[in-house]
Amino acid sequence: MEVIEISAATVEEAIEKAEAQLGLPRDKFEVEVISEGRSGVLGVGSRQASIRVTPVTPPEKGRPEAVEQDVVITVTEVVDELLELLGVRGTVEVLSDEIPLALDIKGDDLGILIGRRGQTLAALEYITKLIVAGRLKVWLPLEVDVAGYKQHRRDSLQRLALYVAEQVKSRRRAITMEPMPPDERRIVHITLADNPDVTTHSIGEGESRKVVIVPRQG
Repeated sequence: MEVIEISAATVEEAIEKAEAQLGLPRDKFEVEVISEGRSGVLGVGSRQASIRVTPVTPPEKGRPEAVEQDVVITVTEVVDELLELLGVRGTVEVLSDEIPLALDIKGDDLGILIGRRGQTLAALEYITKLIVAGRLKVWLPLEVDVAGYKQHRRDSLQRLALYVAEQVKSRRRAITMEPMPPDERRIVHITLADNPDVTTHSIGEGESRKVVIVPRQG
């Protein structure tokens, strides 16, 4: 079984690189976080995040792997604790107890948890993953949503990706999309993974990282 080590600016970007390098979606490999990385000050003292990736054998009969109940409880408690620290009142609902574990925060006036272009939500999810990884000693694939924001955004990104792909096909030239966080770039990559006319890759670093959609050769 192939085991690889990958480094990037953040753990999420390292996972994205692993998906591209292995040609596998996130739920098909295990991730061990070696280093969480550090941005430093003006580039001084910065350190890249490092992960160790191991492909896993798919469950028999094609059934998604279920998350143990005590793990679900741990993740829910972490999100509840973060909401309390932020002074936000909300109820954590488990949407799926299969990998990736999916949670949605319900409540009123939760826009503060989403932020501009979902940046606050992305940070909340990332912090949740770090805390959970610290408690479970394993990097658990999970998604944190707020009032269904991500599902609406996912639908919008899928439509946008298909539209841009058509433009790339008709113009026969690459188009670079706006910067996106790792989970949103992943949606674009997955949406167009089997498209016969285009391929995708990411360029840039950190918050400036973006997806490029390119005509498929030959």
